Amino acid sequence: MRAMYLKLLILLALCLGLSSWSVSTFAQNLDASNLYKRSLAATCANCHGTDGQGVIDGGMPLINNLTSEQMLAQLKAFKSGAREGTIMPQLAKGYSDEQLEIIANQLGKKQ
Repeated sequence: MRAMYLKLLILLALCLGLSSWSVSTFAQNLDASNLYKRSLAATCANCHGTDGQGVIDGGMPLINNLTSEQMLAQLKAFKSGAREGTIMPQLAKGYSDEQLEIIANQLGKKQ
């Protein structure tokens, strides 16, 4: 009888240990995912500034007034060649559609 309780106790301890390990792993994965998303969006700050206001008289348009949907449409237009530009078509082609969506969701205004 005592061996049965001991086995149950060991099983319970093992389950608790694994659940706490999986929670910390999930939190680390979430942090890494958020960092990845923020780093993709941060590349836009090189030209558009950290606040998305572009460069006055520098040819860098204001992007902080766009919704996520509008921004994604513009990024996809640059990537497909439907919209012309100097640097943006080249940059947009370097991202997957999923990455462009992440950028738009990070930088675009939420409706």
